[in-house]
Amino acid sequence: MQSIHAFYPQLTDPKKVIITTHQKPDGDAMGSSLGLYHFLTSLGHSVTVVSPTNWASFLKWMPGVANVVDFEASKEVAIALIKEAELLFCLDFNVLHRTKNLEPLLAELNCTKVLIDHHQQPQEDYFTYGVSNTAKSSTCEMVFDFIVGSGFGDKINTQIAQCLYTGVMTDTGSFRFPSTTGDVHRMVARLKDTGFNHTIVHENIHDSFLENRVRFIGYALLNRMEVLYEYNTAIMSVSKNDLLRFRIKTGDTEGLVNQLLTIQGIKLGALVIDRDEERKWSFRSKGDFDVNTFARTHFEGGGHFNAAGGRTDESLDATVWKFKKVLKQYQEQLQ
Repeated sequence: MQSIHAFYPQLTDPKKVIITTHQKPDGDAMGSSLGLYHFLTSLGHSVTVVSPTNWASFLKWMPGVANVVDFEASKEVAIALIKEAELLFCLDFNVLHRTKNLEPLLAELNCTKVLIDHHQQPQEDYFTYGVSNTAKSSTCEMVFDFIVGSGFGDKINTQIAQCLYTGVMTDTGSFRFPSTTGDVHRMVARLKDTGFNHTIVHENIHDSFLENRVRFIGYALLNRMEVLYEYNTAIMSVSKNDLLRFRIKTGDTEGLVNQLLTIQGIKLGALVIDRDEERKWSFRSKGDFDVNTFARTHFEGGGHFNAAGGRTDESLDATVWKFKKVLKQYQEQLQ
């Protein structure tokens, strides 16, 4: 994988471009994809964002989101567009399997491929150019660096600013996580100088849920949370019946795992949700407990030092039992 700086000269040569990200895109994935979409379009490229799956309803306000192609919902359209691509940008994921059913198509694609990502252990041999920096707060911060570094910082308008702010705000926990560096605040200042209203972003992300989602959170905290004080750990397990009872949709469980870390003394929060085809884990930690290594070692996952995910084909009860069993190995680290 060559340096991203070696790619810059190609920006002025308009091409057919596909931008894609991981399945069930979050604020950073969609924000970075749409921010890059608006930037490349301003340079004359023909650009399409293809998401491997659908996305949360609280992201549907974002400028340009109506033009995003959902691969699962529009396979024929997406396949035709991808096969014509001259450039492929892969944002906010480090390995192809995170694109779910899109993986086989991307694996055989013969075009220039560019990676912009901040997760550990990227699949570097797949990409022609790229940048992977785990010290960055978000992929949106990296897309901002990409635009400014290319010499086209003047192209950042209110639409791009809204998109990039969405990702950096969500991935930093509204700027409270350790990844919120001085560079992040300088980036936000420059975005604000475009004149966009950041309050609208916060309202759309945090204040646009339906009543059933609020009731679900209350139910889950009361009935599905278990606090293991001997390990300074809180775990929540959500069953398929819970999801059906409260009509939970994509994005409705976003941020739920962070609630576990609000308990005094808790260093590790773990949320497992019984999805149709698998059980999905979300891990969050405080301080020096590495959930990336924990997820990779025990639950086929990974991510960041203090935020990671995982999966398993085991039943909900079986994977909760396994979690509690392996937790014993980390009792000393969690004190």
